Amino acid sequence: MLSLTAQASDLKQRQSELEAIQKQISNQQSTLKNTNKQHEKLIKLLKKDEQAIAAAAKKVNNTKASLDQTDKKLAELDSRKTKLDELKKNQQKTLANQLASAYLAGNHDYTKMLLNQQSPATIERLLAYYQYLNDARMASIKELQQTITELDSIETAQKEQKNRLNKLVLDQEQQAKSLTQEQTQRQQTLAQLQRTLNSHGVKLEQLQIEEASLKRVVEQALNAMKDNPAMDGLSSKQHLNWPTKGRIRSGFGSKRSGEVKWKGVILSAPEGQSVNAIADGKVIYADWLRGFGMVMVVDHGKGYMSLYGHAQTLLKNAGDSVNKGETVALVGRSGGQTEPGLYFEVRHKGQAVDPARYCRR
Repeated sequence: MLSLTAQASDLKQRQSELEAIQKQISNQQSTLKNTNKQHEKLIKLLKKDEQAIAAAAKKVNNTKASLDQTDKKLAELDSRKTKLDELKKNQQKTLANQLASAYLAGNHDYTKMLLNQQSPATIERLLAYYQYLNDARMASIKELQQTITELDSIETAQKEQKNRLNKLVLDQEQQAKSLTQEQTQRQQTLAQLQRTLNSHGVKLEQLQIEEASLKRVVEQALNAMKDNPAMDGLSSKQHLNWPTKGRIRSGFGSKRSGEVKWKGVILSAPEGQSVNAIADGKVIYADWLRGFGMVMVVDHGKGYMSLYGHAQTLLKNAGDSVNKGETVALVGRSGGQTEPGLYFEVRHKGQAVDPARYCRR
């Protein structure tokens, strides 16, 4: 992981790159050729911005998970300490009663018992009785010592966990600040990118380029699927859950621009919300893709795959196995989106199919 100094240096460099591009645009003649060149530079810069956001968001998510685990551990330690404190009180009370009983019984001189010519059987019973009481006292003392030792250990563990918790809170604050800075840089890049699109009518061309990029990823995924062991695939009878909660903003097959249509759906959802795998599978692609941002493709077997795009960050890597309902990413705005949401596709043997055939509300 990059240090905070390295992250700051990288951010400063990207800010300088953006300023240089903006200066070039303003100094050049507004020809389509020059604009396309600057547009490509902005796309590359956007990729860097969104990859930096993904890295920062992943750190925030991991730290949040660590905070939850630490809180849980502290709760378990507090619960155990409460039980041990109660046990310690009971053990001390038992030992005090045993000592009081021994005191009230008085001291017994075994020589006097012999001189008083008490029967050997009586003496033997008394000795056994006293030995039993002594063993009981020793056992109580040992149990009490063990309880005190465990209490000391728990108190030490509590201090360590609280120190870890305090450090995690500071890390979380710093990571959140870093994430905000990265998002501000992205907004500046995106605003400049939108100006090049709006000014010169190159949106349709860009969409076609994005479609071609996605097609290449799907072809790569199909080749990767051949190497995977057989899995159950998907069935319209399974009634799977949608990968995240939200309304459908753009439906399957609806017009995107010109002749370009949506091959999946856009689900409106808040940034940072969990994205879950719709079924068991294996991740065969997890990276930034032009127009779709942070993208993950999961192989479900029998030619079926699901695709999740515009993520803020990806929590799984290519080659990882995932379970149905497992969180694999977080909702975001990557790929140049201005509103948060999830792009979701289902494909069978490379062909896009309506996700609503498999997912139910």
